[in-house]
Amino acid sequence: MNCAIEVARSRDAEMKDKDRFFSGLSLAGALAILSSTMSKNPILPMLSKSLGADAGLVGGLVIAASTIPGIIISLPAGSLSDIFGRKKIMYLSAFVFASAPFLYLFVSNPSELIAVRFYHGFATALFGTVANAAIVDNFPDEKASRVSFFSSATIVGRGLAPFLGGAILLLTNNNFKDVYWAVGLAGISALLAIVIVYNSGHDTGRKPIKKGLTIRQQLRSIVGDHRILVASSVEAAQYLTYGAFEAFIVFYALDRGISTVFIVLIAGSQLLTIVFAKPILGKMSDEHGRNRFILGGTLIGGLALLAVPFTDDPWALIGISVLYGIGFSSVTSSTVALVSDLCVGSASGSAMGFLNTVMDIGQASGPIATGVLVGTTLGYTGGFWFMGLVLVAAAAVFLAVFARTPHVQNAT
Repeated sequence: MNCAIEVARSRDAEMKDKDRFFSGLSLAGALAILSSTMSKNPILPMLSKSLGADAGLVGGLVIAASTIPGIIISLPAGSLSDIFGRKKIMYLSAFVFASAPFLYLFVSNPSELIAVRFYHGFATALFGTVANAAIVDNFPDEKASRVSFFSSATIVGRGLAPFLGGAILLLTNNNFKDVYWAVGLAGISALLAIVIVYNSGHDTGRKPIKKGLTIRQQLRSIVGDHRILVASSVEAAQYLTYGAFEAFIVFYALDRGISTVFIVLIAGSQLLTIVFAKPILGKMSDEHGRNRFILGGTLIGGLALLAVPFTDDPWALIGISVLYGIGFSSVTSSTVALVSDLCVGSASGSAMGFLNTVMDIGQASGPIATGVLVGTTLGYTGGFWFMGLVLVAAAAVFLAVFARTPHVQNAT
């Protein structure tokens, strides 16, 4: 009897430790993404334009530069965190979060801005991969809801960023340097939070790599499953449109003569939608399966994007932004959990690293491809229709592959 009581107490204490770790990680994530997002939304397109970059290819490169490090580093960072632990990778991420914002103070042309964005991108690439891996290992029965709650915590920071950055712009008569001082303060706060979280030692859920299983063998088990490739590709398609929408909705509003106040509202509304919608949809995904939320979300987001060129009314654009946020939330609340469910032959760091790599390929290519289209005679209509059709096509492929596939949950 006493033994059973001690076991129950030990389990309760372990769960409390994990909950404290999760709360601290979510706070660190909110601060980190507040800093990262304030550096780009809505200020980056404005800064880019002031330095001589247009809304075409150069503007797309400025937006996309920060996502390229994710393609390079996500998979090795995730795999290395499986082997050596999450803490060292998290500390490296924290250093970049704290140092990158101050480099914006010295840029004087688009090329320098692209270089700073590239460096800044290593912070989120490292942080996102390792944080998701830690969460799915610590909470195997609640992975979609926990990942979604964590994501929403980061999106609280992401949602506050355009309003805070926009307010600083308005108060300082569009003084970009004052915004980046605030970005730097948030980055330093993120560094301190990450150090405190990982010094507490509560990340107890890391699953060891199976004996004799190399990183190459883990990767082979991931890419050998067509369902994982399709689920990851849907995530990539969603982030392809997300990165492009985030930038080109601002360019579109600027070219339509919409005021800064409304631009901030348009940019921020889809982020606030994601904050509230994602935890709810993540919990529903844990309870009812992933597939319907991924399929429905891609279609909702695609239709919202197709509607953009038909209006320049700021209130209508806010409504479209909210609708896109609902679709984005529905997809991304389930894709991380679905890939984790399916990756039975690899550790979580490698699985999340692969997913983030594919996601960043999409997020990097979206602004560039959309920028090329916007710079042609197709203009914004071609750009937004391209994004919308990408999501509609992703929905069709997902339906074809998963229509007869039963939901696999907690396979790990």
